[in-house]
Amino acid sequence: MTIDFAKYADGLAPVIVQDFQTQKVLMLGFMNHAALTRTKEIGKVTFYSRSKQRLWTKGEESGNFLQLKEMLVDCDNDTLLIKADPVGPVCHTGADTCFAEKNHPDGFLPYLEHIINLRRQVDPSKSYVASLFEKGINKIAQKVGEEAIELVIEAKDDNEELFLNEAADLMFHYLLLLNAKGYKLHDVIKILQKRHSKQS
Repeated sequence: MTIDFAKYADGLAPVIVQDFQTQKVLMLGFMNHAALTRTKEIGKVTFYSRSKQRLWTKGEESGNFLQLKEMLVDCDNDTLLIKADPVGPVCHTGADTCFAEKNHPDGFLPYLEHIINLRRQVDPSKSYVASLFEKGINKIAQKVGEEAIELVIEAKDDNEELFLNEAADLMFHYLLLLNAKGYKLHDVIKILQKRHSKQS
């Protein structure tokens, strides 16, 4: 990967930072060759600060680092796209992003995954999700099995409402199981995409 820093009078190339998981744009910064090298070395996104006139690792004071996941260069070799995992809010105002946007994926299923992650941390007596997680992985897996069987039973009949409700129950508990195992729906989608690319 080669960046044409010489294209800019100050030697600073623009860097767009995107959340690796949610795909939301988090911020815009600038890098010179030293900042790029430092980012690769430590695995934390490091910019050249025009105000400080020095290298600046995002989060060096707040602890809200940007953990490097992937780095891409555009077709003109003069702009970087960095995909990162943010540790905490990205903007100095405390917002998720510098564009005052909530950092969760578009679409309901990713949002539901976010809600599940929040619910599992509350008092089990006040949350069905938390109560299942308290009972452990075996109970969650059992619920997925039960919901799958109920869906199969409803599939043999012609009651649309019951069938769709059982399908929703299965999807919900499947997301719980993925969360319990430390995965997201995105991880499963990536496998399906790889399979599709091999077949096409």
